[in-house]
Amino acid sequence: MFTTLTRRQLIFDVAAAAVLWLLTLVPSVLYVANTGDANGARTEWIAIGISVVMAAALAVRRLSPALSLAIAWIGAIAQMLCGLSPIAMNLAIFGVLYATAAYGSPRVRKAGFISVFVGATVVAAYLVGGAYLTNGTGNGTPLNTVIPIAFFIIVTWAATAFGLGLSYTLGTLKRTRLAAVETERQASVAAALAASEQERTRIARDMHDVVAHSLAVVIAQADGARYAAATQPEVAAEALTTISQTARSALADVRLLLTQLRHSQAEGPQPTLADLEELYAQVRGAGVELLIDVDPAPRSDPPAAVQLAIYRIMQEALTNAIRHGDGTPVDVSLAFAAHEVRVRVRNTIAADDVANPGGHGLIGMRERATLVAGTLETVRTGSDFVVRAVIPLPEVVSVTEPSEQERA
Repeated sequence: MFTTLTRRQLIFDVAAAAVLWLLTLVPSVLYVANTGDANGARTEWIAIGISVVMAAALAVRRLSPALSLAIAWIGAIAQMLCGLSPIAMNLAIFGVLYATAAYGSPRVRKAGFISVFVGATVVAAYLVGGAYLTNGTGNGTPLNTVIPIAFFIIVTWAATAFGLGLSYTLGTLKRTRLAAVETERQASVAAALAASEQERTRIARDMHDVVAHSLAVVIAQADGARYAAATQPEVAAEALTTISQTARSALADVRLLLTQLRHSQAEGPQPTLADLEELYAQVRGAGVELLIDVDPAPRSDPPAAVQLAIYRIMQEALTNAIRHGDGTPVDVSLAFAAHEVRVRVRNTIAADDVANPGGHGLIGMRERATLVAGTLETVRTGSDFVVRAVIPLPEVVSVTEPSEQERA
């Protein structure tokens, strides 16, 4: 029934209605006084009362469009019952219909739309009937002997319907604009939430890649050091050195990710293909032998996003090999073609490992590939687990120097 308005909006609506009432009060009273009504002052007071009702309808047009429309109808009906001619304050009806279309509920808008045609019909009948009675019984000159009544009714109805309908249409346009602004605002909020979720997912993926790989290396080294401590102290010391280096590297990566969480504009160096050798060294340090095949070698450096995707996919695949492998060598293959890079990692799963390798890591690898328009598939056949990724490379247009003849 009532909408929430700010104090400033409510004061503005009431003040606008009061100003319009003051501006139309004198013309309304003078018009009624000059019509020569036999009731004299009583009719003038009726005109003042009707103008107050119309002003009240205008004052609450945004607070309650339904109440505003009801008050306007009450004032109009009372005006016709009292036989009062149209007054200047009847202009408030246009504002009421505008607010009905702009701020009303669906039912109120429907009532306002119906009021446009019903009001035009009532006004035409009231004005034509009053004129006919006045001219027909007052001076013996029936109105239909001068202007056809039907034509006068049609013209009056059309003019009234046009004015009322125009106000309602302007209110509908206002409502459409408000809806468009709200839709744009919601779209902006949704885009911000989507961007935030995407950034959250990216950082979670990076966190998983860094922490899972580093912890897998640390666990493998710690287990090896524990078994070798009694018989091979030098192996235990080497394992502890690897643990220390891996933990420091992971700590640096985690700090970088936390910095990105606090400051989205902060960017740090990301792993590239040059860092794969260090990754291989960490995996070998964890006791896993690698059989690496790079054929053919890249003719130029791929884009940074492609290098990061290759590194992270390789990191997660080797982490799975450490966690779920049986200790046999892991096959690593990289092939750089003209338009794509093919990554393949194959390891043998331990006989007592019943878990599906990867978990969230598989999702992360697929996301990594998708981010650079690539594809990734994982295949488990017997005890073999294979990760294959195909990442497209942007086309590089080679520019050759013109020959001497072409220059000439």
